[in-house]
Amino acid sequence: MRTSIHAGVAAMALATAAVPVLAQWPSYPSGVPKTTDGKPDLTALAPRTPDGKPDFSGVWDLAQPGGGRGRGGARAAATPPPPPPDGPPLATFFNIGANIKDGLPLQPWAAELLNKRKSENSKDNPDAHCLPMGLMQFHEHPQPRKIIQTPKELVIIYEANYGLRQIYLDGRSLPPRDVEPWWFGYSIGHWDEDTLVVETTGYRDDVWLDVWGTPMTSAAKTVERFRRVNFGSMQIDITIDDPKAFTKPFTVRVNHRLSPDSELIEFICQDRDAPLLRWKRLGFGDDERQDTEAGPSHSGICRVFRSQGFGSVWNGGHRR
Repeated sequence: MRTSIHAGVAAMALATAAVPVLAQWPSYPSGVPKTTDGKPDLTALAPRTPDGKPDFSGVWDLAQPGGGRGRGGARAAATPPPPPPDGPPLATFFNIGANIKDGLPLQPWAAELLNKRKSENSKDNPDAHCLPMGLMQFHEHPQPRKIIQTPKELVIIYEANYGLRQIYLDGRSLPPRDVEPWWFGYSIGHWDEDTLVVETTGYRDDVWLDVWGTPMTSAAKTVERFRRVNFGSMQIDITIDDPKAFTKPFTVRVNHRLSPDSELIEFICQDRDAPLLRWKRLGFGDDERQDTEAGPSHSGICRVFRSQGFGSVWNGGHRR
């Protein structure tokens, strides 16, 4: 019987957050401002680079309602300010359009595909096969991401599936439409006062925007507006314009919180289905495969995802 994947994702998020930090880097001062009682002051002014631009560098968690604790053990001072009444709705990990009034403006074929993916328990989600996730899945993922900012480039390292994204700030233009498509597309950024505006095109034609499977195609252009609201809060407004999949552009918001004095862990994803596919290409059947393939040893969280229908193994980093 097919079961919901919600429990599996919730278990992963819980396991990721609950494991104590024992084998990461020893504590090292990072220059986080302190309150009078010596705790990190995440409501302090946002830091700036030597050229005066907001500095997004750091390890960032998805902001959950009510604040919470980052890996460094510091409590986020508060969830970032709620959007104004006329601001964009908040996206969610499972459903990017969960808070959009009247739902996503999907083209008929895209709505049909989304319903099909949901009915199949999102079994073909790229993340379920250790492939790069879609832009919004990475933005909304419960595992953290690290931003490294230089004057000419901003790099985002995602702990989940060890994703790597490059955003160029050196004045180059977007490539032509016939460029080789990439999972993360081609991203360039420019400054609008204290907001970093990132434009991306050149996506693959099979992007999943959320766990449920909202599609995005190679016709898409996304525009992200990054703001560091204060020292501990980052706000990203994402506009998706994909006339092939949607009847009109739409904008959603994602809030992140700083996880001070912490680092990413090593995260290795192994697709359990890959050996089976290779075995079948050699002309052998499942019975013969079972006699020779013992398979690796997996943690409990990996088995949770396997049992929920994702059809793969999430083999997370281990703190020894």
